[in-house]
Amino acid sequence: MTGRVEGKVALITGAARSQGRSHALRLAQEGADIIAVDIAGPVESIEMYPPATEDDLAETVRQVEALDRRIVATKADVRDTAALQAAVDEGVAQLGRLDIVLGNAGVFEIQPALEVTDDAWREMIDINLTGVWNTCKVALPHLIEGGRGGAIVLTSSTAGLKGTPNTIHYTAAKHGVVGIMRTLANEFAGHSIRVNSVHPTGVDTVMIQNQKTWGLFAPDDPAPSREKAEPIFQSTNALPVPWVEPVDISNAILFLVSDEARYITGVTLPVDAGYTVK
Repeated sequence: MTGRVEGKVALITGAARSQGRSHALRLAQEGADIIAVDIAGPVESIEMYPPATEDDLAETVRQVEALDRRIVATKADVRDTAALQAAVDEGVAQLGRLDIVLGNAGVFEIQPALEVTDDAWREMIDINLTGVWNTCKVALPHLIEGGRGGAIVLTSSTAGLKGTPNTIHYTAAKHGVVGIMRTLANEFAGHSIRVNSVHPTGVDTVMIQNQKTWGLFAPDDPAPSREKAEPIFQSTNALPVPWVEPVDISNAILFLVSDEARYITGVTLPVDAGYTVK
């Protein structure tokens, strides 16, 4: 039995770990080859969790190759259009085509609105919004040239659908991602290129599993922990779970990029345990 994306090539940004690695593995399991891009290094304004590393990116390569799929991985920053262009061009040159684009790279930081510095605002918007546009901008010509259509999925957040306190710059960027998605869905529909976004609630990765995020939910606790945060996280979702797993987002993306979703475009798909309806 062939996989759901057999013979296709997927570009994934932020592929070194967490959701990005999960997406790479899930699509590889279903027959795709992967172009993986990650900054694999620190981002100045992000202090609440450690950065991805070159070793993380190498581990994604190892795991994809263990599935007997090809992968071209490049250390590149989505803010650097030229580096991103070179990474995608090289991946397409080696793998022969491009069919799927996942604008997944992003960062997260918690700060009361009036404490966000100009530099922190700029860096968040540059990575989480402009970086998503840069990804689309360098990938779209390859999708058009292929003449087979294509599927783009942009990773937003529940914070792209509703206001989330203490994350003004993150929330603004994630709302902006929806604007990119809706515009491209209209502009490139004539090329049979579908564009959608996914909107996770908290995902069980280092981005939320850190002391600063736990402390946001328990500001009076001098020693916040994952165990203490769990019931508080759960109270924000309608379903009785505190957070979802990376593969839950990967499975939603797999559906959106597969032929099963061939007429789905311009959609904001929450994978949020009911967070946005509660």
